[in-house]
Amino acid sequence: MALEHAILVSLLEQPGSGYELARRFERSIGRFWTATHQQIYRVLKRMEADGWVTAVEVGQEGKPDKRTFSVSAAGRAELTGWLHEPVQPEAVRHDLAVKVRGAAFDDPAGRATLIDEVVRYRAEHEELLARYLAGEKRDFPDVSSLSAGDRLQHVVLRGGIAYERMLLDWLDEVLTTLRHLREES
Repeated sequence: MALEHAILVSLLEQPGSGYELARRFERSIGRFWTATHQQIYRVLKRMEADGWVTAVEVGQEGKPDKRTFSVSAAGRAELTGWLHEPVQPEAVRHDLAVKVRGAAFDDPAGRATLIDEVVRYRAEHEELLARYLAGEKRDFPDVSSLSAGDRLQHVVLRGGIAYERMLLDWLDEVLTTLRHLREES
């Protein structure tokens, strides 16, 4: 997926400024697609030049004017075309998994360092899962009355929750294995 498509989806959900888009990426879209503020602004500029988005200057009291972006007909056509393309499985790059495999060639002290790294990594993902669960509770308190768009956002969030739970289970298994190997040394 190109960043352009993630931005088009976000702007169709709600027009906004580059800053507002960056905040959405931090809060929700970042669950499945990350981008820096600089990347978002650079891509918005290109999308505007390509005619996929339009911008309107919005005056603000006591602040500089902001540019609010919305999707043009050409942008909607681009997104529709992309939505109809087949999706291929993504190649997964997971540095920690390579380190775990590489631990077979390290000494016991190195494995102890890897245990510390897995514990740290696990804590970060436990925190991320907690944020996802809090976001679900905050943003989707009554799933029985969600609009179609909200139901689709919710199912993506549920995928993120399921992924984090799976990852935490795997990390627990990695820790158990590494600790058993340490005891055997």
